[in-house]
Amino acid sequence: MVFGGQGPEHPVSCMGAGTVLATLDRDRYEVVPVGILPDGRWVLTRDEPERLAISGRILPSVAAVAGPDAGQAPGEAAGPAEGGGSGAGATGALAPAAAGAANPVASVPQVLTGVDVVLPILHGPFGEDGTIQGLLEMAGVPYVGAGVLASAVSLDKEYMKLVFAARGLPLGPYVVVRDRDWQPGPGTGTASAERKRVFDAIAELGFPVFVKPARGGSSIGTSKANDQASLIESIEAARRYDPKVIVERAVEGAEIECAVLEGLDGAPPDTSLPGQLVIDGGEEFYDFEAKYLDPAGSMRIPAPVPATVIDEIRRMAAVAFDAVSCQGFARVDFFYTSDGTVLINEINTIPGLTATSYFPKMWEATGLALPELLDRMIATALRKRPGPY
Repeated sequence: MVFGGQGPEHPVSCMGAGTVLATLDRDRYEVVPVGILPDGRWVLTRDEPERLAISGRILPSVAAVAGPDAGQAPGEAAGPAEGGGSGAGATGALAPAAAGAANPVASVPQVLTGVDVVLPILHGPFGEDGTIQGLLEMAGVPYVGAGVLASAVSLDKEYMKLVFAARGLPLGPYVVVRDRDWQPGPGTGTASAERKRVFDAIAELGFPVFVKPARGGSSIGTSKANDQASLIESIEAARRYDPKVIVERAVEGAEIECAVLEGLDGAPPDTSLPGQLVIDGGEEFYDFEAKYLDPAGSMRIPAPVPATVIDEIRRMAAVAFDAVSCQGFARVDFFYTSDGTVLINEINTIPGLTATSYFPKMWEATGLALPELLDRMIATALRKRPGPY
């Protein structure tokens, strides 16, 4: 099991790893927990799931289970296993991954020697974007979850939306803000022609809008903008995590999620009962604070919508899964508007597996408890043939 990582969702990955470590049947599996520190080093860690949970408002990190007695990854020089960078031991907002992180590739083949299958519990860049999946493909090691293409396309919200649109899935309107679009004009306080074009395009969306890093998750760097002044602040905040930003028109309606599993023996994907997010803490949207630090939300499973809408959401979730050539497991997010329209929001190819995550809760409500869910995910990965699909 590989967890942690160099991205800003490092603590979220650690929380999921703790849940999985506490759940896997040790009579069936010999688990080798491998943590990736924020600086890119791979370390063999202690099997102590209780140390990978939030304590008060302190977020967990790989460093918490990678002390001197945990053992350094083979092939690496001894050194302190420090956290930092992506929120180890931090509270509140997370910092972006540190620039210039060490390249971990040198130690990876030795770490994976003799491993039957890898379960990546990694989120965002360097984990959910196809990079570790490509590494594992080159090492010839089976792994759980989406492959290189599906991971890369699904993490990048721009290309994910393009693929969904090509498959006929309904989307809300959006604008992509690339790095070159946001450069200032030649004079102090002036906007470039590209930035003016961006402002005009966003004005056509209409306020309010949601501003997100194009390749991020857990609502990190995401904010709501109600006018141009707050829009500029929101884009700058998102750019701390990704030079490419997505601006989406706010959709009035219920947020509904659906969990998906790769079908057995070549069958179509299986979908869970969808659930509707309910935010009880007064937040404007389901942000990082509401998800992890002060969980005030809940989920109604099944979602309180007509049976025909349940069926349509499950159908669309399976279409989205196949559209990006996904494998293993995923969670697909939707909006259900007041006029009865279903819009797809995004797909998450490594959904959260923390104690508060809704991916396992939806499957539990559908009749598949977490131990059996993990068994199926691992068994599906072990049946994969090597090479491209």
